[in-house]
Parts: sequence; C-alpha cells; structure tokens
Amino acid sequence: MLTETAIIFQRQMRILLRNPVWVFFGLTQPILYLVLFGPLLTRVRGGGLGGDASWRIFVPGLLMQLGIFGAGFAGFGIIQELREGVIERQRVTPARRVSLILGRTLQNMVTIAVQSAILCLVAIPFGLRPTWAGVLASIVVISVLAIGISAFSYAMGLILRDEDAFAPFIQSVSLPLLLLSGVFLPMSLAPIWLHDVSRANPLTYIVEGTRALFRGDFGDANVIAGVAIAVVLGALLAWWGTRTFQRQSA
Repeated sequence: MLTETAIIFQRQMRILLRNPVWVFFGLTQPILYLVLFGPLLTRVRGGGLGGDASWRIFVPGLLMQLGIFGAGFAGFGIIQELREGVIERQRVTPARRVSLILGRTLQNMVTIAVQSAILCLVAIPFGLRPTWAGVLASIVVISVLAIGISAFSYAMGLILRDEDAFAPFIQSVSLPLLLLSGVFLPMSLAPIWLHDVSRANPLTYIVEGTRALFRGDFGDANVIAGVAIAVVLGALLAWWGTRTFQRQSA
C-alpha cells in the first residue's frame, strides 16, 4: 500500500509542479487579508490585540482559513478527473482504493504546509514576531487537519460529481465554521451568545491552540485541546472520506 500511495502522491505532485501558479493562487486571499485588513488590528485594543501582538492572533487565523479552503476545495480536482476518465482508469489497476485517496491527500497536505510557511514569512515585514517553534508546530497541526478535510472533500466530489453542486456545499459548510472559530478576531470579543455558540465549533479550539503556540505557550490548555481535536477530527474525516471513496470507486 505504501508503494501505491507514493506513486499516486508523486503523480499528483508532478501535476502540481508543472503548474505551480496554483500554489501561489491559493495564497491570494489570505495575503490580501494580511495586507489590507491586518494593519487595522494593530490599532484595536482588547482581546490581546494591539501593536505587534495582533499579528500573533491574526496570522494563526489565516492559517486555519488557508487550510480549510485549500483542503476543502480539493474535490474540484477529482470531479475533473472523473470527467476525464482518470478515476475509471485507476479503478482497473491493482492499486488499493485507499492508496488512490491517500496519495492525493498527502499532496494537499504538502501544498498547504508550503503555503502556510510562505504566508508566515510574508507576515514578518508587517510585524509578526512569533516563537518559530510554535509556528512550525502550528503548520503541522493545520496540515494534519487538512488531510482529513481533503479526504472528506474528495469523497463529496465523488458523491456530488458536479461543480455546481459541490462549490455551494463546501462554501455553506466551511464559511460558518470559519467565522464561528474567530479566525479574524478572537471570540473573547464576541457577545455572550455568539461566544457560547462558538464553543460548539471544534475549529475554535484549534485556532486558539495555534495562537498559544505562536506566543510560545506550549503548556497552555488551549494547545492540548487544539492538538487533540485536530488529530481526532482529521482522523475521523480521513476515515469517513476513505471509506466513502472506496464505496464510490467500487
């Protein structure tokens, strides 16, 4: 299985490297938020915002946004491959179905990790002064979560089989979860009812955990909760996505 997964991963990476503009295209929205919205937060007071500290709150939120949208829309690729007959040709090979999806999700993980590193480097001239061990740990956490989300996205792509149905579905699921996780502003600034609703969102704990990592608070309770939730949620989504992919590809 490892050999088959590696072959699929290499194939997906070759496709990406032939047109690497997509790596930078995925960074367009986060960088626009970084450049055009981030500086406004340096003049806000409250919730830990203000001055350079604002970047240690804002950038982890952008990493989450990058991971959710980057992995969430991965299913577009498999819809195109279905239309071009790529999936059909792979089905008749001896390769295990699980390898067909794992190779793809690993490619998404690597892409998001590279994009996350670039985004953090771009934020340095604006005033980002994090603990770099915390940045590395945050990228690992987001990448682990991205494996599960991309597997879920591929499975939904196989189920829906149409971009016109897939795009609004992913958008309607990802956008509320992102806004409720406090990616732009910490939920400590929210009204009580909104803050309470956000506690039911698992992404909230991951965002708060990565913010603690950026500060270098590795022993913070938010770090433990965020890492645990990212691993469990990523594993559950990967399991469901892989199982659905196997059924849909049978």
